[in-house]
Amino acid sequence: MNARFAERKAALTKKYESLIARPNEKIPFGNGIYDRYRYPVLTAEHAPLIWKYDFNPETNPFFAERIGVNCVFNPGAIELNGKFYLVARVEGADRKSFFAVAESESGVDGFRFWDHPVVMPETEEPDVNVYDMRLVKHEDGWIYGLFCTERKDPNAPEGDLSSAIAQCGIARTKDLATWERLPDLKTKSPQQRNVVLHPEFIDGKYAFYTRPQDGFIDAGSGGGIGWGLSESIEHAVIDEEIIVDERHYHTIKEVKNGQGPAPIRTDAGWLHIAHGVRNTAAGLRYVLYAFLTDLNEPHRITHSPGGHLIAPVGEERVGDVSNVVFCNGVIARDNGDVYIYYASSDTRIHVATTTVDQLVDYALHTPEDPLRSYACVKQRIELINKNKRFEAANDQ
Repeated sequence: MNARFAERKAALTKKYESLIARPNEKIPFGNGIYDRYRYPVLTAEHAPLIWKYDFNPETNPFFAERIGVNCVFNPGAIELNGKFYLVARVEGADRKSFFAVAESESGVDGFRFWDHPVVMPETEEPDVNVYDMRLVKHEDGWIYGLFCTERKDPNAPEGDLSSAIAQCGIARTKDLATWERLPDLKTKSPQQRNVVLHPEFIDGKYAFYTRPQDGFIDAGSGGGIGWGLSESIEHAVIDEEIIVDERHYHTIKEVKNGQGPAPIRTDAGWLHIAHGVRNTAAGLRYVLYAFLTDLNEPHRITHSPGGHLIAPVGEERVGDVSNVVFCNGVIARDNGDVYIYYASSDTRIHVATTTVDQLVDYALHTPEDPLRSYACVKQRIELINKNKRFEAANDQ
């Protein structure tokens, strides 16, 4: 083994292990709803060296990277046997995405990828790209992973190499290691992204949150968070979709919106985290927002706080696709703690921690968006005057 190879391998291994062992810490003075953390929990640098380097000095004398990793983002999340697991979207330098499992004891640091990425079986029509898995423990006993399966649009004009068709892939597992691929979800929409499985049966059927859309990028006449039922999961078909949460002009969700992870059951209703997209002079801006739906009718919104829950700040605003936060993974523990795993700018994964009580308080007591500047000012003045009255009464 030549000295250069050995030195580089040893130095990179030490750097990697130091990264995995680095403790994370809460950023002080949060907003009272959740706490952000100092460091991302997963990045491209967390990819194991054995994924990227040829360890044989005869075939890789310079210990050079052979298969690069560009980004790690948009993870599904689940807790099993007291451990935290993320099924992350890993994007190679070749732009192809794949799934890989990382686990942690704490949920905020120490995430380490398993040695091998997920081998996701293909359907009869092979995927070109797969990404953004939502994980859910369903009451039928399976862990399901719903993800976007992307294929080139066969009707695209000659020379158009970017038009694609996105649909919902479905797979299930018991251990996150071995996956059974089921047929893709069938709906009447030409495009389906951000599809999420509800964790409980509704009227004996499998329930899905969908995002019907006319085009691969543009919502067109579609968009909004949809809702539909299927008799089966092995051959999932939704005949009718209704819109649960519509888009609105001049809001955080004027261009697109979609369900994030599966909702959390609370005493106050189903707690949802979703993403909203608006247009700016600098391009699309993605933020997260929350809402509550009825426990017995999960498609009926009962509370809809105005504005965003999480928006990109600092380094979160910069990356492969800047000015984006996106969430498709949340872990709600039995003790009420909640871990929100969100990606920033399609590049890295962060965590925000909170509790069910804090999120429910936020959803119940944050006023809705009144949709007009004048009404927003009135809303804020009401809060100011309420505070003044309270302070005056307590100063006496």
